[in-house]
Amino acid sequence: MTPIYKVWEAIAEKLPPTLQESYDNCGLQIGDPSIEATGVLCCVDITEAVLLEAIDKRCNVIIAHHPLLFKGLKQISTSSYIERCVRLAIRHDLTIYAAHTNADNADGGLNYLLAEAIGLESLSALSPMSGTLMELVTFVPTQEQEQVAEALWKAGAGRIGAYAQCSFRSSGRGTFRALEGAHPFIGAIGELHTEQEERLSVTFPSYRQRQVEEALLASHPYETPAYSITRLQNVHPNIGAGVIGELPYAETTESFLRRIESYFKTKQLRYSVTNKQQIKRVAICGGAGAFLWKQARHAGADILITGEAKYNDYFDCEGAPILCTVGHYESESIAAQLFAQIISEKIPNFAVYQSELDSNPIKALQHP
Repeated sequence: MTPIYKVWEAIAEKLPPTLQESYDNCGLQIGDPSIEATGVLCCVDITEAVLLEAIDKRCNVIIAHHPLLFKGLKQISTSSYIERCVRLAIRHDLTIYAAHTNADNADGGLNYLLAEAIGLESLSALSPMSGTLMELVTFVPTQEQEQVAEALWKAGAGRIGAYAQCSFRSSGRGTFRALEGAHPFIGAIGELHTEQEERLSVTFPSYRQRQVEEALLASHPYETPAYSITRLQNVHPNIGAGVIGELPYAETTESFLRRIESYFKTKQLRYSVTNKQQIKRVAICGGAGAFLWKQARHAGADILITGEAKYNDYFDCEGAPILCTVGHYESESIAAQLFAQIISEKIPNFAVYQSELDSNPIKALQHP
């Protein structure tokens, strides 16, 4: 038996809701996460057709990229597709969960998957988020420092960019007097004890705080270990809006654009006027990411690929970088694949489907 909240937790662990933008409404939208999950349907949008597809596939959980509920509803009738979807979901006891800008901003999220799919290497966030890093400092007897460090690393601490198991250590002497009722690991009740200790410092993403604290308390030999946790203003190099990376080798601008058109299966690829003959450094952001063109220019990108842009965005960037749009839906259709991969890795032998429907509300005329 797999309760629905286990599916929820698998998504939240990889795509933490704390990474969503302030205007967003990620997380549980409709339903009871305590009941048994019969199957999961992953999709980009919630529509009535998608809900019926879930019912047909015997899935009572739907993971969507775009939240169905952005604003509060003053009535639940049949006057809009949102209200009709709410009624249909409740009637069939469906649970709906949304992972939107948290999936966009996460390390290894939607934009990383897109970047890897088009062949980019040496990836990092295009516009890194600040305030998402924490520092833990604790004091450990010298002989036990490695077991504590290993536990913290396993819990997600000590990762900085492309480096893992990072820490800082310095030696010193710690003192304590165990009072009545204590059960000291070393030293005697009532006596002042001096111990050679290591000051161990590691950083970790803020959304891993619970796991890191639990790992510290479980691995530390002291009955009451001393530690502090501080929020840092440093940016996290892998968390934030958009992704930037390098192609293995430069491609001509025309051949690269044709490859991008083919990958996204788009009939509406548009790009700004440019004199660039080759593409090597590429920035990408699914959805409405044209606002990142200045960051892309600062990062030395030859091109910024996104879903949509305003008319003047194509003027403003002045071809440095090239602003290329492929369609909002087309740029984020990979979300269903991302959700399915996360759930399948965390909960094997469980029914997980990607929606077979095209929920794109924008259509284009087909030409021979």
